[in-house]
Amino acid sequence: MHFDPPLKKGTLIKRYKRFLADIIKPDQEPLTIHCANTGAMTGCAEAGNTVWYSTSDNPKRKYPNSWELSQTKQGHSICVNTIRANTLAVEAIQAGVIQELQGYQSLKTEVKYGSENSRIDILLQDSERDNCYIEVKSVTLLDDTKPGQGYFPDAQTVRGQKHLRELTEMAKSGSRAVLLFSVLHSGIEKVSIAHHIDAKYSQLLEQARDAGVEVLCYKANFSENEISLFSRVEFK
Repeated sequence: MHFDPPLKKGTLIKRYKRFLADIIKPDQEPLTIHCANTGAMTGCAEAGNTVWYSTSDNPKRKYPNSWELSQTKQGHSICVNTIRANTLAVEAIQAGVIQELQGYQSLKTEVKYGSENSRIDILLQDSERDNCYIEVKSVTLLDDTKPGQGYFPDAQTVRGQKHLRELTEMAKSGSRAVLLFSVLHSGIEKVSIAHHIDAKYSQLLEQARDAGVEVLCYKANFSENEISLFSRVEFK
């Protein structure tokens, strides 16, 4: 995923009201930007972090600038815009990076499915095999006490619990169901479920895997104005 126009840089003052953040631009001008991340953003939103933001040309937006990336004081790069996880997953599938999801004839996004009125992030279809339902989640929570250890979720997620129930239902019905973690933190080398944060999610994931739901984790590579998923990391 390439950012065009290029991202602009600032220094984080604070994130607040979940969807807003105040930054200082290099010329010392203050700016309020939109934050498209509903999670706790633990370790991703500390004052003094370097942030990169995009600018929309939509005149109807109250806050035209969106927080995209952070660089922590430890030098880690993080994509904090969770909306990007789906785009990165689609691009990785289409580019052949995610080998486990190759060979399907069509790819669709945001398709209605399930008994709880959900939309699947990615639906792969092929005339010669069962549909593949893929739910994408963004992983940005790094445990500073355990090198390389990432966790999901970073806060209790009722919505995520619903998605697991839907995937479990698809697997039980005979379709292929996949939970794909987009690891968007350069310091994370392996992913585990954060039972200590959301025990219900952990329980539902165990049930989902018993029903046949697959779990895949792919890590992002960061370069100037570009992100892409590039390698599989361990899930345990």
